[in-house]
Amino acid sequence: MSTDQPTGDGLEGIEIPDDLSSLTGSADPSLAVIVTQIAGAQPLAAACSIAEISADAVPTEVGAVAVLADTKGDAPQKAVSALSQLVRGVPFVLVVKSGEQLTAFRWQDGAVEEELAPGLVLGGAPEVLEDLLVGDGDLSEIDGVVASGSVSRWKAMRQLTAAARKARKK
Repeated sequence: MSTDQPTGDGLEGIEIPDDLSSLTGSADPSLAVIVTQIAGAQPLAAACSIAEISADAVPTEVGAVAVLADTKGDAPQKAVSALSQLVRGVPFVLVVKSGEQLTAFRWQDGAVEEELAPGLVLGGAPEVLEDLLVGDGDLSEIDGVVASGSVSRWKAMRQLTAAARKARKK
């Protein structure tokens, strides 16, 4: 048996940061999507264009989903706030993916209303949304995706005005 005692704890040279949040990965989300009740990708892309939001609008059977291009800082919150102010009276759900963590918030009329359990949001979600959030989906392989940048603000205003006029006649 050896009587030699170790002189250190084996942690020499290891630096522990004061702020441990850097150990969990990037502070900015890897993906941010806005789930809407807007009937199609084209009207959602038009709304994004008017609100000056860079996003890809993805059609689903329950409403279009906006996949945001800018996920840095508070850009996702600003985007959903702008959309929910533009399309008043309609709830929007912002789902943000940071690492393996999902968070979801319901927004309406420019303000956050409540945090939602991501499992409940995904429980009735279209398959395309689930695929995007778990990393199995690729936007280039989804039919009907419309980039907000492909819709001029002038064309977007005409489309939304025509849709509003049509809705009032019903």
